[in-house]
Amino acid sequence: MHNRTLTYTETSRESTTRSRSNPFLLIEEVSKIYPTPKGPFTVLQGVNLTVHEGEFICVIGHSGCGKSTLLNMVAGFTKPTHGNVLLGSKPITQPGPDRMMVFQNYALLPWLTTFENIYLALNAVFPNKTRAEKSAIARDHLALVGLTEAADKKPTQISGGMKQRVAIARALAIRPQVLILDEPFGALDAITKEELQEELLKIWNERRCTVLMITHDIDEALFLADRLVMMTNGPAAKIGEILNIPFSRPRDRARIMEDPEYYKLRNHALDFLFHRFAHDE
Repeated sequence: MHNRTLTYTETSRESTTRSRSNPFLLIEEVSKIYPTPKGPFTVLQGVNLTVHEGEFICVIGHSGCGKSTLLNMVAGFTKPTHGNVLLGSKPITQPGPDRMMVFQNYALLPWLTTFENIYLALNAVFPNKTRAEKSAIARDHLALVGLTEAADKKPTQISGGMKQRVAIARALAIRPQVLILDEPFGALDAITKEELQEELLKIWNERRCTVLMITHDIDEALFLADRLVMMTNGPAAKIGEILNIPFSRPRDRARIMEDPEYYKLRNHALDFLFHRFAHDE
């Protein structure tokens, strides 16, 4: 079982080398070091990853392994201390509408309606579009996530799952090249989480934007991702292994969970996280 599962893995160096000739998103020899009163603290060291256009990537690892730091560098919220993060061969130096991020806590403005939260983002990114055009885009994206009836409701009037739908609709309305998801379903109950996973895959199948998603849920990653990037523990964390997910698309959850390969992949990821890189207590 162990040897067969290894046929689905690759090292981060292999991933970078394999597609370096025409990369879409390239993370190359990236390190992040923060100064502290006790001296430099290395969060990430020597991270290499090539992401193909339209690919769905999940990143998993224990708390403190630098997952959010890595994705924040792709978003442009922070810069690498060493190395490069390139999108379409251009260095990422700041946030931009070509990369939209969805957080676990929704990040909606509570005094605005769901429609207004989306419209505000559109107004900032597309100042030359008419009000009618921006309104139509906002309503189309509320419909995309099944929230047409909630257009005039404020975040305090809707559930957590609905809030996350609004956050995803807002991000997608900008038509980003890269959608960055920082554990977006972590605070939701199991049923709502599965519903939103299905919704996300449906939207992704239609739009095929590139997705980078942090998760702590192995089953979620195996259902959603093309590849699962597994981080070693921090400090000085790096990509320990990349697991290629072989299931064809579109995916059916019940069918996948009946496939023996699913459990081989799941056990391999569990072994990586809880034996080879068990979190120190």
